[in-house]
Amino acid sequence: MSTSLVLPNQTFILIITIIAFIAIIAIIVQWRRVRESQYTVRLMEQEIELKKMNMVEKDLESKRLMENPIQLPKEQQENLSNIRKNTSDVMGDVGYLHSEINERLARLEAQTEYKKLQKMLKEIDAKEKKLGKK
Repeated sequence: MSTSLVLPNQTFILIITIIAFIAIIAIIVQWRRVRESQYTVRLMEQEIELKKMNMVEKDLESKRLMENPIQLPKEQQENLSNIRKNTSDVMGDVGYLHSEINERLARLEAQTEYKKLQKMLKEIDAKEKKLGKK
């Protein structure tokens, strides 16, 4: 009679353990998402701050230029325009590449986590079969 009580009790403990393990994984995943969101918010705040500073600098520069008008030759004005355009293009590319890196990193992390979970599932199945044979 004691052997029949032990097997259901062990099964119950195994089920509780699996549920707890899944809950812990879910908590960890959510915690990582929150951390990533916090990092993104901080990054955006810094970008906003830099943009504000840039706007103030541009405003001061434009006021200075209005006070001291300097006429550049047409060729130099075109060069400056090209430089500004190239700079904005490069900044756009940097933003795109940063986003792509973040997406690939998130996908890689998800794939790694998935493989770990599959391995754990196989181990649990093997242990269950081993217990079932006993």
